[in-house]
Amino acid sequence: MANHSATRKSVRQSATRNERNRYQGKTTRNMIRDFKLIDTKATATEKLPGIISKIDKLAKRGIIHKNKAANLKSQLSLKTAALAK
Repeated sequence: MANHSATRKSVRQSATRNERNRYQGKTTRNMIRDFKLIDTKATATEKLPGIISKIDKLAKRGIIHKNKAANLKSQLSLKTAALAK
């Protein structure tokens, strides 16, 4: 365990950030999972901007890589476009 007060504080902050990041990542993954089950274009186009916003926030904060964010957004957009057919 850490012996310096600054190191103890660092450990506490790290644990708090880790928990927050895990929660945000899991919440977004659940949103994406639920989005993939949608079968109507109207519902998909309604929910897509919210999910894209959440993905962008994760990438901005460094929780996921920016290329992964781009790939996720692309997949979701393609799914939405495919529902029209």
